[in-house]
Amino acid sequence: MQILSADEMQACDRATTARFGIPSLELMRAASAAVANFAREQFPRARRVTVLCGKGNNGGDGLMAARLLADAGLKVTTLLLGAPDLKGDAAQAWQELGSPAHKLIHVVTAPEDLARLTGALETDLIVDAVLGTGFKPPLKGLALAALEWVKASRAPILAVDLPSGWPADETSATLATPVFPADAVITFTAPKPAHVFGQLTRRWDQPIVVAPIGSPEEAIASEMGLHWAGSAVELVQAPRAAGANKGNFGHVVGGSLGTAGGKSGAPAMAALGALRAGAGLVTAAVPAPALPLVAAVAPELMTFPLAATASGQIAAANLAAEILKALTAGKTVLAIGPGLGQRPETIKFTAGLLSAAKIPAVIDADALSILAAKPVLLAKLARGGERTLVLTPHPGEMARLAGITVAEVQANRLDVARGFARRMGVTLVLKGARTLIAHPDGRVAVNTTGNPGMAKGGSGDLLTGLIAGLLTQYPAEPARAVEAAVYLHGLAADLAVREANEHTLLATDSLLQLPRAFGFRSHGPNGYLWLQGLPAEALQAAALHEAAE
Repeated sequence: MQILSADEMQACDRATTARFGIPSLELMRAASAAVANFAREQFPRARRVTVLCGKGNNGGDGLMAARLLADAGLKVTTLLLGAPDLKGDAAQAWQELGSPAHKLIHVVTAPEDLARLTGALETDLIVDAVLGTGFKPPLKGLALAALEWVKASRAPILAVDLPSGWPADETSATLATPVFPADAVITFTAPKPAHVFGQLTRRWDQPIVVAPIGSPEEAIASEMGLHWAGSAVELVQAPRAAGANKGNFGHVVGGSLGTAGGKSGAPAMAALGALRAGAGLVTAAVPAPALPLVAAVAPELMTFPLAATASGQIAAANLAAEILKALTAGKTVLAIGPGLGQRPETIKFTAGLLSAAKIPAVIDADALSILAAKPVLLAKLARGGERTLVLTPHPGEMARLAGITVAEVQANRLDVARGFARRMGVTLVLKGARTLIAHPDGRVAVNTTGNPGMAKGGSGDLLTGLIAGLLTQYPAEPARAVEAAVYLHGLAADLAVREANEHTLLATDSLLQLPRAFGFRSHGPNGYLWLQGLPAEALQAAALHEAAE
């Protein structure tokens, strides 16, 4: 799914009407119906609803939704912020609101009017339809007064399109200017940058959904080169052929993974991730002293013993031609880095292995630090795009790779990731909240799954294995394979934390949820696409699917 800028969204709406003959009023009716339905589904106990409406089309959506909620038997209070001299479709929405079914209507023309409406704060739900996609900060006037007014209520807030105060094109996680709080967000047709980058809701697990309202795919066009990573998961949800065998699903080798010095868990997690992702075969190549520990994690795992130094790290002796040939023979993807270490002999072996292996590679952890110190080697490996290279840095590793500070990375994640991937000819997975997958052609996918409980050791190792496992199965579609792996990694953690706690969540908990994640459908039965949060219907369907298996 493409991500549209505010201008592109407006162009989409215009094209829908001008080229495809769908009246703008019909789009508003569809949007308001989506708001009303989502409000009732997400907040089923709400019997009293207060709807705050601006004078633009966002307010028109709110006015129509207010009428629909009242028609459904809810007690609805509607506040119009400004004189009722509305124009266009919003004027029609205002006219329709004045039906006998809806009596509690207040026109607010000054901040002091709000002070007289404290009764409207005694509600079960507030719908924020004040400002929409075309808003430019900061909040002012009646909108700012309304923000201060709603702070006195304890009711949850459903934002229509965006929480009022958020500019649609904002790519920062937070804002310094005032913004309405939100406990759920519903937007239409396609997400805007703020929906995938911003912390729009009070908690990470509260829903942000996209509702289709009738715009055809041909009208949805963007030149930003941004899309949602979750769309790629369809790649892994098609049934396997009945006559398939393990040879059809690739062979991942975890080259030079692990040490005998307490890091055997890292290669074990990566190997388990590759196995769970569906790779036909997985071989963990580890120093001989660590081999028994790694081999014990799963009987399905194959191992390859590497010569070790006295300290238990990878020895340079493994660069012998016969060892490299045996290590890479028949393998389709190399994963390297977790638990590797950075002793001189290990560095030498890593550089040699990456240069000798001509298969796609997923590079993480210590291997990234080695490449950061050898930029000429990285440039040589990526030259010409002859093979897929996937780098999976956290912000600190990204800073070392790019030669900038962590603060500079975090302040401009999108441009840093896109620029590096394009310049070096690699696929870059910049980890963190809203992980970015930047491709050599400049396209960037934004992932919206994952939670704070993942900030623990082992999570990145699991991701390395998942990427390698999907990459080896879908060599013709490496971009979608990487995006699907990142999405599933976060989704499995989101599913796991529902049965645990953000503090107690372990990477192995996520591993156990991968079967459910693979069967998960981001489109709920009502047609909404869930960018953030987990729809109850889809969770139930996943549980039933798991039980049937």
